[in-house]
Amino acid sequence: MSDSNKTVESHPVATVQEVLGALHDPVRLEMVRRLSNAGGPVRCGMLYDTINKSTATHHLKILREAGVTERIVTDGQTYARLRTEEVERALPGLLAAVVGAANRADESGAAPPD
Repeated sequence: MSDSNKTVESHPVATVQEVLGALHDPVRLEMVRRLSNAGGPVRCGMLYDTINKSTATHHLKILREAGVTERIVTDGQTYARLRTEEVERALPGLLAAVVGAANRADESGAAPPD
């Protein structure tokens, strides 16, 4: 990603209740899992398979407003980035535990989110 024409939108990390509420939904949890496993910004269209774009936009907005992700627009392309360091400072160990559990569930063949 180049820095030309780049905008970043993020929010402060919310309370533990709000962050857990955002992560409670299976679609949002899968988005966070994919972002974590990618290790960097991911084009938003790569974060979902079984939902339409407007529904994905809604889920990404909830994650962003909880301070879990940020939106990066570069040269007309929209990316999401997991705010790992920021969430870790505010809620130590939370993302690692949640993503670890989601990865274990995925490896065991648990049913995908609706």
